[in-house]
Amino acid sequence: MAQRSRPPFRADHVGSLLRPPALLAARERAARGDISRADLRAAEDDAIRDVVALQEGIGLSSVTDGEFRRTYFHIDFLERFEGVAVSGDGIAAHFHREDGDLDFAPPRLAITGKLSRPGPIFGEDFSFLAAATGATPKMTIPSPSMAHFRGGRGAVDRGAYPEIEDFFADLARVYAEEIADLAARGCRYLQLDDTNLAYLCDPKLRDGVRAIGEDPHALPLTYAQVINAAIAGRPADMVVAIHLCRGNFRSAWVAEGGYDPVAEVLFGEIDADAFFLEYDTDRAGDFSPLRYVREGKIVVLGLVSTKHAQLESKDALKRRIDAAARQVPLERLCVSPQCGFSSTVHGNEITLDDERRKLELVVELADEVWGGD
Repeated sequence: MAQRSRPPFRADHVGSLLRPPALLAARERAARGDISRADLRAAEDDAIRDVVALQEGIGLSSVTDGEFRRTYFHIDFLERFEGVAVSGDGIAAHFHREDGDLDFAPPRLAITGKLSRPGPIFGEDFSFLAAATGATPKMTIPSPSMAHFRGGRGAVDRGAYPEIEDFFADLARVYAEEIADLAARGCRYLQLDDTNLAYLCDPKLRDGVRAIGEDPHALPLTYAQVINAAIAGRPADMVVAIHLCRGNFRSAWVAEGGYDPVAEVLFGEIDADAFFLEYDTDRAGDFSPLRYVREGKIVVLGLVSTKHAQLESKDALKRRIDAAARQVPLERLCVSPQCGFSSTVHGNEITLDDERRKLELVVELADEVWGGD
């Protein structure tokens, strides 16, 4: 069976990569005021060129900038919209890890006024990436749901938005503006990173949604409608993927539970071209919800964990692919790591060499299952 000539590719990846020590040191110097913002940008440029070469050398057909210019996968994007405020007193989330749990409170987002987009957000970042690679450059941005889920209606100013429907309409509009700018710069592979649809698979987190006055049964369709409105104007040749994640911080996760509670909406209502799905452990459930995936849609199986260094058995991974192919034909499947390696600047508890070996495993697996180029 042939490899794919357009994204997502048989061997793909989610996007974020471990920051090298030199870049982390430059960020610390910039935070202290020892170097300028321009100096930090130059250090980021150098690190991105190196990580692009790494991805190309491994044999990946899609290349990202590793999200090297960000502290968090979502906040660095969302805080650039007018009407969004970020505070340091975020609500602690309880993360689970194989060697013990931990609590982490990312900054809190609130909608304090009418949303607008004062200018390009990741446009220059994409242009730099595109100029640095001969492969397909992929831009990752947070899903629109990230602007709502943690706080719900209570985090959206009622003076600015007496009707919540007007907030969602504006949220889709500012996203559409950014997507149009990325498209004009040549972006043809865009990924929306969404933890919230995956969080809504966890009974405990669904209870938490009820506690802030939201309806966990209604939210998936609401988010699907916002996503669809945001991407509706994309060029016909732009591939849009949705990546679902159950939390990814220092090798820890938040949510557990199969895709069943959101599957019909996720796979039946969202107008994305592809779905990157976490499937590295039993906490994501089985493959039966994939029966709802519509004809022509691509599923990227996140079978290789980014949370630990141990390499998975290729034979075991092939058996997992065979099981998924009972729900979605093999020609509409691809493979990737289950998440990024560094959704925040902190990174997962693995080494740069571990990361490289994991990506190499994905490429080797895809070549053996679908045939090499």
